[in-house]
Amino acid sequence: MEVRALAGVIIDYRVATEPWGKRMMTITSNRPSVQSGEPKPIIPPLAAFYVHSRDLAWLVIRLTAGGMLLVHGINKVMPMAEKGFSATIEAFAAGSMARRGIEPAILAAYAVFFLETIGAVLIMLGLFTRFIAAAAAIQFAVITFVAHWPQGFTWSRGGWEYPLFWGLILFAIALRGGGPYSLDRKLGWEL
Repeated sequence: MEVRALAGVIIDYRVATEPWGKRMMTITSNRPSVQSGEPKPIIPPLAAFYVHSRDLAWLVIRLTAGGMLLVHGINKVMPMAEKGFSATIEAFAAGSMARRGIEPAILAAYAVFFLETIGAVLIMLGLFTRFIAAAAAIQFAVITFVAHWPQGFTWSRGGWEYPLFWGLILFAIALRGGGPYSLDRKLGWEL
């Protein structure tokens, strides 16, 4: 048996013999592989990777949600180059909001434009994350229950499946905040 210290971790190399005579080596560590309350790793030798990637996974979720929201916002903003800001907002308010019974339509249109452009970027950066994600989750609740509910569940028929899915993801981001890889955490502004 040989014991070595590597990067502050004591590694105990044990050589054992399998029942059919083949020698094998096992490596054990005194470092806890999984924090209390966390699920066991799918592949135990990758436990250290899982510990480091857990917070990175939250960054991926935040970047994905913000990025997808931004694409929707950019598509709404594109006509501004041709029509101008006010005309684009008014057209969206009349064509999307008021048509579905969402009033005051012009105020709702401004909120949607803000959340799906500037708000999306703020979610991606992790700045004012909880506030913006909560506002976007409320937006998606309105989209789900007012605009898409009458069409039923299936998204391919204009139903509420997709907006509910994204609303719940944004709600989860609002609950957790930006996480360790966010400007909120870096600046100490997390709500």
